[in-house]
Amino acid sequence: MSGHSKWSTIKRSKGAVDAKRGVLFTRLSKAVSLAAKQGKDPAMNAALRSAIDAAREANMPKDNIERAILRGAGELPGQHIEEVTYEAYGPAGVALMIHCATDNTNRTSSTIKALLNIYGGKLGGPGSVAYLFKQRGIIRLNQVDEATQLQAMDAGADDVVEEDDGLTIYTPANLFSSVRAALGANVTFAELGFVPDSTVTVPTDSTLGDILTALADDDDIVAVYHNAKF
Repeated sequence: MSGHSKWSTIKRSKGAVDAKRGVLFTRLSKAVSLAAKQGKDPAMNAALRSAIDAAREANMPKDNIERAILRGAGELPGQHIEEVTYEAYGPAGVALMIHCATDNTNRTSSTIKALLNIYGGKLGGPGSVAYLFKQRGIIRLNQVDEATQLQAMDAGADDVVEEDDGLTIYTPANLFSSVRAALGANVTFAELGFVPDSTVTVPTDSTLGDILTALADDDDIVAVYHNAKF
């Protein structure tokens, strides 16, 4: 009996993992398709190269990535994916930039509004919080040696932050690709994202964590940026 119970638990756990992977693959596939609209050659399209790298790091099958590229380039039939960023407020006045890839903006905005309302946030209008952020390149590495830091700065990085598990490197948006290329195989994560100019301190019992978790579970949402400091 205990063996049956254990197997049931394993099946439920595997189902949850598979569901999470499905959401992640859907999100990554949309990101690849969006980037491929600007050209399907990753050597000439930095955004596409970054999206492909993220998909590979998540172990997305090669065929899935290639289909997403062709769909974005208009060479395969399928749904039209639109890129849109929603601005919102979380608890304690925290600013949120919610970057989405969706085939139905009405559905996506309604879902985001409902999730925010549940946990004490609200959807803002265009420009309501965007002025609090700058688009910058964000690159992470799992090493902290001085030579790597100097290499990043020489390539154009404007900030290097030592973390417990490595380095986070920030670049101007126009130098993101060149800095990433200079760091080569040492890079563990790279994206063009929104970085806040300043942060808002929130208590540990804030519902902001619940909002971020709920948004992360929606496969229309590619990334969520905020200016919270826990």
